[in-house]
Amino acid sequence: MSTTLHRRLAATATAVALGATALTACGSQDGGDQADSGPVSLTYWAWAPGMDKVAAIWNKKNPDIKVTVQKQASGDDLVTKIITASKAKKAPDLVQAEYQALPTLVSNGALADISEEVGGIKDEFAPGVWQQTTLGTDAVYAVPQDSGPMMFYYRADLFEEYGLNVPATWEQFAETARALKKKAPDKALTTFSSNDSGLFAGLAQQAGAKWWTVEGQKWKVAIDDPATKKVADFWGGLVKEGAVDNQPMYTPAWNKALNTGKQIAWVSAVWAPGTLTTAAPDTKGKWKMAPLPQWYDTKNVTGSWGGSTTAVTTDSKHKDAAAKFATWLNTDPEALAALVKEGGIYPAATSAQTSGALVQAPDFFADQPDFYTEAAEIAETAAPAYWGPNVNVAYAAFKDEFGKAAKARSDFGASLRRMQDTTVADLKKQGFEVAQ
Repeated sequence: MSTTLHRRLAATATAVALGATALTACGSQDGGDQADSGPVSLTYWAWAPGMDKVAAIWNKKNPDIKVTVQKQASGDDLVTKIITASKAKKAPDLVQAEYQALPTLVSNGALADISEEVGGIKDEFAPGVWQQTTLGTDAVYAVPQDSGPMMFYYRADLFEEYGLNVPATWEQFAETARALKKKAPDKALTTFSSNDSGLFAGLAQQAGAKWWTVEGQKWKVAIDDPATKKVADFWGGLVKEGAVDNQPMYTPAWNKALNTGKQIAWVSAVWAPGTLTTAAPDTKGKWKMAPLPQWYDTKNVTGSWGGSTTAVTTDSKHKDAAAKFATWLNTDPEALAALVKEGGIYPAATSAQTSGALVQAPDFFADQPDFYTEAAEIAETAAPAYWGPNVNVAYAAFKDEFGKAAKARSDFGASLRRMQDTTVADLKKQGFEVAQ
């Protein structure tokens, strides 16, 4: 199938045009699914640790469908590798793909519509998570594997010491940041980090942003929509007045700030305990987790930061068998428990978020025994995310533009507009039709 046709199909709002046509035209299923004609071997590209051990459980129980895991790098490198392999008709049967990568892979004809093969599992996942695998259509391009519902982490001991209340709204968050500065000028509530686009994207999702949508045959980009502008102006204002720090995360300086109490809170996701364990080892047992502050009193919603799926490629000659494995991997209790144990992930399946390996709180949060119970409740409120075929370009523009603005403590609004313009220009350059 031509690239132009894939791009046209990717812009349609119906799964029939996108899924069925893509599979027929590409001819990857000409021989039909051979899963029932004898033993089959499936190849699975994944980066999560211990995935081979999880697959071994499946292989022992399903000798007629053997899955071989091939460890890969994550991020854009893997997306490029999958697309290159797909164009050469040499893609593996299954791939681990981040949610934001799905539109890019679908628009390049790399992923199969498995809606018929995975029917009935939709209710296993939070609506906002499942929506990301359908791209807003009737098709299903992957099975959710892990998710990253966002939360608010804070030093409970220092909040008590400085008489601070856990913010329930973003307005209260700003008030808390200012109050801390008055009481302890050498400390900051947190930092605005320009080196992780996923954090900003998740905050925008919570506010109701829809960065990429389709209008007929065209992509509509709205990175500078009112919801995202609200988030940008909020954080830009706090940085400009010095109420929060303006330094990037994941640096030695950031680690030290967390470990010494120079920063006493972190807007993050469910996987934060693992990061805090290495970044701030001296603070074990001093942190608590709470829901993300809200924009509206009438809404209870969170954003997502991170997470991945299991997808079946259009090159697979064993689509049904591959879909069966993807379903088992992400819904079977034994498989989910193994994913948590071996891969350290937070499963997307809601049934696994309060059972098995997630019954006991993380060691770093031993004083909050209901950690995962509360996390599961928060995960159910995850807002839908709207991804497009050039997320990597938008993310790169964010790091560049917001990095400059944060360093200079200048207007974030101008950076948001440039991020929008860069993303639209790239779509047009690639040949996509863009709605005005």
